[in-house]
Amino acid sequence: MTTPSTRRAFLGATAAAGLAVPRLFASDDNAAKNSPNETIRVGLIGCGGEGRAVAGTMHGLPNCRVVAVCDVHAGRREEARAQFGGEKIQAYNDFRKLLDNRDVDAVVVATPSHWHVLATILACRAGKDVYVEKPLSTSIGEGRAAVNAAKKYSRIVQIGTQQRSWDLYKKAVEIIQSGRLGEICEVKVWDYDQQYPGLGTPADCDPPKELDWELYCGPSPRAPFNPNRFGYGHYFFFDYGGSWHVDWGVHHYDIVNWAMGVKWPKAATAMGGRMAFSPEQDNRQWPDTLDAVLEYGPCPAAKLGFMLHYTCRCGCRAEQRSHAKCFHGTHGSMILDRSGLTVRPERHPKGNELVEAIQGESFRGTGPNHEAVFLQHLRDRTQPDASVETGHFATNPGHLMSIAWKVGRRIEWDGEKEQVVGDEEANRLVTKPYRAPWTLDV
Repeated sequence: MTTPSTRRAFLGATAAAGLAVPRLFASDDNAAKNSPNETIRVGLIGCGGEGRAVAGTMHGLPNCRVVAVCDVHAGRREEARAQFGGEKIQAYNDFRKLLDNRDVDAVVVATPSHWHVLATILACRAGKDVYVEKPLSTSIGEGRAAVNAAKKYSRIVQIGTQQRSWDLYKKAVEIIQSGRLGEICEVKVWDYDQQYPGLGTPADCDPPKELDWELYCGPSPRAPFNPNRFGYGHYFFFDYGGSWHVDWGVHHYDIVNWAMGVKWPKAATAMGGRMAFSPEQDNRQWPDTLDAVLEYGPCPAAKLGFMLHYTCRCGCRAEQRSHAKCFHGTHGSMILDRSGLTVRPERHPKGNELVEAIQGESFRGTGPNHEAVFLQHLRDRTQPDASVETGHFATNPGHLMSIAWKVGRRIEWDGEKEQVVGDEEANRLVTKPYRAPWTLDV
């Protein structure tokens, strides 16, 4: 395929900004893994469905095997142990003990979000490379600490934004960067979910005997056990997750950052509340319905800047594409989700279409397996496109929406300093406090 000059200009601009060129943090202390025949030994931290799926994929690839598992829930831990080999698999309640195991080369961190960063930092400090699930963090300050740890300890850290490895999204980014859609003025992003009749309002109670609730809470405040604070419901509590605008949204923002050639917005505002489920139906803390707007400055794909408009609703999903985004350009718009991409042309006043229409179901092939990409970077000792810093910048838009919603006003963002400008109340929310004895030291 011929590369348009507009794309060459884009790549030149993004490379100059440090956006497109992977940087090598890693030293040669794992040089033995340059051999494709060297077995990479993986430890799984967090044995829920996603963690076991990711680790299971790695376990099924050549010259990689899971040798240790860890979870604060004994039942999940034993299920994972059985999946990967039974008694020969080392099993731990506390991930710090897994990190002391010298037989482990790399870890998959698939805990609830409030543990992602601490587990990543301590793994880097222990000399392990890390595949960490999204979102990277539960605050912007946490994410920056993870980036600093990967650099300080020369570790390879890849975030689980698997769309980075899919041919579909590479094709979409190529179209946007080519200039065929014209100037992008707005990107609409949405997450629609059907959670009727709500999460319920179970009473606080004693934790199950197989669950170490104290360790589950970890750096977050110790709260009474509630069934909705554990498992799927944890996404919707302030202490553990960021609702869909963070936890699902990170997939979207990663593609927006990549396609548009940006790292951060310059302002954010958000509003929303309990509009689908009453407190008698649902004990979540985050809104079940949210709208937010981010403002971005000039960038390679939008010379005058652009707006990102995000919508989350948890009470209905009756849309053909329930988790998707649309790039609106002066020549045409692209709707994009995991099922494919569609380009709808704008028309010139004289009637001709300004861009070729595309119904891109043929672009659905996923390309390289994201887990295989991670393992190859371990062997090559190179940083992946979905690096910890990429993940940090992809997680932050959701955090800025959270801050703007909590303070109830527009906030201005200094992306270089990672500070809210002129608003001390909002700026205090950039990093959340940790419960002793846990600290965010790198």
